[in-house]
Amino acid sequence: MKVSARNVLSGKVVEVTNGAVNSEVVIELPGGTQVVSIITKESAEKLGLEKGKQVCAVIKASSVMVATEQF
Repeated sequence: MKVSARNVLSGKVVEVTNGAVNSEVVIELPGGTQVVSIITKESAEKLGLEKGKQVCAVIKASSVMVATEQF
């Protein structure tokens, strides 16, 4: 897979929670840090996402918000 994004993190799926339209996918990275993504249920099904599957989280930096205070 080739992508222009520089933030590609490899890990394994530890949980997939399907809703009516979207799925929440929890990916565990080496060292135990978890990344959570919301994708369409259709995409999760097409990718065959299930617990234990090796995947890559591709993060687009312009979609990440940073705050300096707790809300």
